[in-house]
Amino acid sequence: MTTRIYHGEIQPEDIARSLIAYFHRGNYQVQRFGSGEKLVVQIATRPNSPSGGQTAMTVSLAKVEDGVSVNLSNQMWFGLAASLGITAIGALLNPMNLLNRLDDIAQDVESLQMEDSIWEIINKTARQYGTGQQLSERLSRTVCPYCVTANPIAASRCLACGAPLGEAQPVTCQRCGFVVNQKEKSCPNCNSPLT
Repeated sequence: MTTRIYHGEIQPEDIARSLIAYFHRGNYQVQRFGSGEKLVVQIATRPNSPSGGQTAMTVSLAKVEDGVSVNLSNQMWFGLAASLGITAIGALLNPMNLLNRLDDIAQDVESLQMEDSIWEIINKTARQYGTGQQLSERLSRTVCPYCVTANPIAASRCLACGAPLGEAQPVTCQRCGFVVNQKEKSCPNCNSPLT
C-alpha cells in the first residue's frame, strides 16, 4: 500500500470525481463508497469484458488536517497474469495466435500501468486545486525542544527562550508528504530515500 498526503484546499470528493471521470469508461468500472471526509474508490475491469484479464485497485481518500490523505492498495494481478499466460502459451503453439490476441495484449498493458495512471490523475487534480505535498503554513511550525513553544518555520531561535532551532525544523518527504525527522535517511511511510 502506498500513502501520500496532499496539503491545501482540496477535498476527498475532488479527487474521487476526477478518478471516476477518467476511469469509468471502456473495460473499466468505478465504484464509490462513503461520503464526506472518508471515501473509497474502487477501479476494476468490468466482469466479462471483451478483452484483457481481470484486475482491481482501491483508492482510500481521507480528510486530514489541511489536506487529503490518499492510500492506494496493491493491485490485484491474478486475472492479468492468467491473460498474459494464455497469450504466451498460444504464441508458443502457433505464433499467428498473437494476431487474434492483440486487443487482449493492449488491454493488459493498459491495466499494468493502472497504478501510474491513478497517481497521474491524482497529481493533476491536486495541481488544479493549487495543492501539493509541502506542509501548509498553519502546520509548518517549529516546536522548541527546550520550552515547547511553537515558532514560525525557519526561525533560527525560539521566540520564548532564545534556544537554537536548527535541528528542530520539520521536513516532509517529497514523495508522499509524510512529516519526517531531519536525521532520518528514508521515509518511514513510503521507504523512499530522503534528500
